Amino acid sequence: MAFTTDIFMIGIPITIIIMIFFGYEQMKSAGFSDALMQTQTAQQHAPNPLASVIQFLLYITSFVLLWKLTGQTPGMKMAGIEIVDAKTLQRPSYLQLITRFFSYFLSLFLFGYLWGLFRKDKRMLPDLIARTTLIYKP
Repeated sequence: MAFTTDIFMIGIPITIIIMIFFGYEQMKSAGFSDALMQTQTAQQHAPNPLASVIQFLLYITSFVLLWKLTGQTPGMKMAGIEIVDAKTLQRPSYLQLITRFFSYFLSLFLFGYLWGLFRKDKRMLPDLIARTTLIYKP
């Protein structure tokens, strides 16, 4: 639920910003998986590298700043969860939050989002790598 909310509340504004600066055609370009797999879409509609880098930087900046300043993204606030340092239960450092963000990609390949199902503390791979945890904050 939190992820879906964040896609709309963070992802759509970033997409609009990219469209304003790089044009609507950028939205029709190949996605990350197309470029990675070298599909026909990637060959016919190659993404603008600058637009892709800026889009990625906007995502990481948005997530890390929201996590650092409030401990939550809008979706996490709606779900009543907050990110904290696993040992101190205080706000994590910027390094921890950046590590957590990049760990999302690793989790896709290692099924890291399923790890929480088998752990007593319910922590998933990004939280284990970044030494963070989620707490419920109604």
